[in-house]
Amino acid sequence: MKNNRSIVDIVSAVKSGKESATSITETCIERIEIEDKEINSFNTIAKDQAMKAAAVVDQKIAKGEPVGPLAGVPVGVKDVLCTKGIETTCSSKILEGWVPPYDATVVEHLKAADAVIVGKTNCDEFAMGSSNENSAFGPVKNPLDTTRVPGGSSGGSAAAVAAGFVPVSLGTDTGGSVRQPASLCGVVGMKPTYGGISRYGLIAYASSFDTVGVFGNSVSETALMYDVISGSDPRDATSLPGEREQILPTLDSENVEGLRVGVIKELNGSGLEGFESEVIQQLNGSIKALTKAGAKVEEVSIPVIEACLSAYYMLVPAEASSNLARFDGVRFGLREPGGNTAEMMRASRTAGFGDEVKRRIMLGTYALSAGYYDAYYAKAQKLRALLIQELNKIYETFDVLISPTSPCVAFPFGAKSDPLSMFLVDIATIPANLAGHPGISVPFGTGANDMPVGIQILGGKFGEKKIFQAAKALEVAANE
Repeated sequence: MKNNRSIVDIVSAVKSGKESATSITETCIERIEIEDKEINSFNTIAKDQAMKAAAVVDQKIAKGEPVGPLAGVPVGVKDVLCTKGIETTCSSKILEGWVPPYDATVVEHLKAADAVIVGKTNCDEFAMGSSNENSAFGPVKNPLDTTRVPGGSSGGSAAAVAAGFVPVSLGTDTGGSVRQPASLCGVVGMKPTYGGISRYGLIAYASSFDTVGVFGNSVSETALMYDVISGSDPRDATSLPGEREQILPTLDSENVEGLRVGVIKELNGSGLEGFESEVIQQLNGSIKALTKAGAKVEEVSIPVIEACLSAYYMLVPAEASSNLARFDGVRFGLREPGGNTAEMMRASRTAGFGDEVKRRIMLGTYALSAGYYDAYYAKAQKLRALLIQELNKIYETFDVLISPTSPCVAFPFGAKSDPLSMFLVDIATIPANLAGHPGISVPFGTGANDMPVGIQILGGKFGEKKIFQAAKALEVAANE
């Protein structure tokens, strides 16, 4: 199924006139319309808008005008990012049919780079999930084995790249929702430093955790996408000021000679339980590869990581409870009839939200309620502060940290039916979100059932250059 073209190949063909952006887009959409019936990676195919955008690129080429670094490149955008004139649902019935009047900042950046947005990708409802089984529009299937999940919540974006429908896509990462599906689908997935990429136009799940991330077939393509969409944004109050360092121009010239790499003990098979032996075997292989490339690799213990999962699932539902209060059947989205306003709101939210969203809203409301705030929410915030303090200290000694991205490979649908077993899938990715630090997942070998394994590389605040540097070295080693 996979038939990927690189960004470089597409842009080169468009700029040289060998192929038109229109023909590339048409071929891409035709393939999605036929083959995605099985995968279900797209909620919406924006054919009319895509063809118009491609035609604009072709007109620029014909007139000899300069074009952007993504000229004619088809891109999928997760269905939690606002797209002007294109339905944006968060894979929820409560927003079905809603068309935003504006673009998210990252979408504006893509358009400015002359990318062609071909559609909105499926995801867990309101980005709540780790398997993409929670979408109101049906689950996404893993293109490598359609009996297995693609990971979540950005499973559609990962699957679209893994299937070769698009070379790159956008996702969001609140607790691992880019890196974990990247690992399960065998592609590269990266989340930035919190505030490094604008969240304006992202429909919020948990505002102090959410980040926009990128999927690609290679580290270089992912770096290019990061370079295009990163930057400060006055419309986003959480956006960090200052220029962002461009990654791609330095990526190929960098090496990992002398790079200080810390292997997280709690996540290397000797700490927390639940990591599959084949996953740890690939982690050990990645450690050997980095050592061979000249990196200085040592084990590092971060005991507070053991409590991160509990803290995360106390803080994030609390923020979700607040953020999702706006979906009440009054201003936009689904409205169910009721005898009065309260009944209408109750009926609309009951019909509009799925089980997982309801579970997290109730959990968050409970955590914030009188008598429980200090016992749960406040303690979780203290642990979050402790983790940040510990990691900042560790990054004085190490340039990057390494672990498996996921404790397991892609699992069959329904295999993790209880919430706790599903939550544990994100145990390695959550610390970066609690701390607001960048991370990237790189495919490195296979595990059980010949499914891909992802290796996660984490860095300190604005440590994107170093994590890409290490990721590139692992990618080279994995392909040798």
